[in-house]
Amino acid sequence: MGDPETVASLFEEGPGQWGLRGDPYLWRELRSHFARVALPATQDELRTLIEAAFASLTGHAMTTATPFFVERFSHGGMSSGGISPAFW
Repeated sequence: MGDPETVASLFEEGPGQWGLRGDPYLWRELRSHFARVALPATQDELRTLIEAAFASLTGHAMTTATPFFVERFSHGGMSSGGISPAFW
């Protein structure tokens, strides 16, 4: 289990249902990305960190209106590699 004082600790347990098939891979990348990042003092700071990481890892803003494709999350099957911004 990760350090409970890091942002990664928020990504330890995934949700019961995902948006698209690429979302679990992004979840895991975010957990790794934040492994050594201390939890910020405010929700706004946390939101900023997560939004910046999402954009850096996907090439898209979290506010993107439609689902998009990320090649490295594509492992076969329908919607493979798909990211659902609405899920995030």
